[in-house]
Amino acid sequence: MKRYSHITKSEIDPSKLLQRVRDKSAGGIAIFVGTVRDRNEGRPVSALTYETYRKMAERKMLEIERAAASKFPVKRIASVHRYGTLNVGDVSVVVAVSCEHRADAFSACMFVIDEIKRLVPLWKKEALADGKERWVEGGWQKTSDASMPKRSLGEA
Repeated sequence: MKRYSHITKSEIDPSKLLQRVRDKSAGGIAIFVGTVRDRNEGRPVSALTYETYRKMAERKMLEIERAAASKFPVKRIASVHRYGTLNVGDVSVVVAVSCEHRADAFSACMFVIDEIKRLVPLWKKEALADGKERWVEGGWQKTSDASMPKRSLGEA
């Protein structure tokens, strides 16, 4: 089983991940593309900033891919998440999984994105249309405000 995980500041091209997971024995490929939306909890959003501890994040993503491969008959798997400031419509995360059958591919893909949201050290701050900013609750953010980064962690 081939795996590929990456945290990047660059734009993500979903077609490249699709190519990474192609396999002659796979009858199904599931791909999830997460994008920055223009609203959250009824408030207009103009951009998102993701911060991360890159080495730990990539290590966690590989662990998640290994866990998916142990739960599902995965042929190939790839996941990429961006950090930095993203505008509305930008791709923030892509997960692609190939399996012999489509149901397994869908299940494995959903497992991976759910675990990324829950376990990978990524912090998300919204820039609201009214000029205010706020940290968004989620996976790692639920512990306490003290866990929120005070500065960009970037390539740490």
